[in-house]
Amino acid sequence: MSTDPAVYARLREIADQLPQVPGIGKVEIADGEIVMMMSPVNRHELAVLRIARQLNAQLPQTHPGYVAHGGADLEDAGLGRLRNPDLMVFPEAALDTEKPALLPHQVLLVVEIVSKSDPENDYKNKVHDYAVMGIPLYLLIDPRKGTGVVHDLPGYESRKDFTFGDTVTVGPWSLDTSVLRTYT
Repeated sequence: MSTDPAVYARLREIADQLPQVPGIGKVEIADGEIVMMMSPVNRHELAVLRIARQLNAQLPQTHPGYVAHGGADLEDAGLGRLRNPDLMVFPEAALDTEKPALLPHQVLLVVEIVSKSDPENDYKNKVHDYAVMGIPLYLLIDPRKGTGVVHDLPGYESRKDFTFGDTVTVGPWSLDTSVLRTYT
């Protein structure tokens, strides 16, 4: 479902002006609403760090000039979506701009670590959004269960399930998931 461009522009303006609220980590826009996300727990951030470290070690060989980085926004104004993935792979040069967010065509991989509070958002809504945005790869890691899923295009019809401890192939990269920890 797309959001009217004028409505999205207004939502984006409001989201950009929201004050920092303790405990709120991210602001996203989806389905015509501003969504305020809770700050992630430490195990969530550890997973991001360990996956980023592995990807960044391989990117010079597979995609020189690209980085695995968290914290940047991903925007598809036509779809009416502003997302803040846990981690993305994109050209480092994309950060050397005044633009407020990355565009979907710049991103090769999106990684989401499932939150304790809203797992459906990662399993359903973001699978849909990232597929429609044309992001080639979506890695979903679920520390609640010690499992994950690799989705790839077209439309994320292909999926590979894995369990923590497996070595998984995500596009041209190989990731050791034995470094991931479950939530307690």
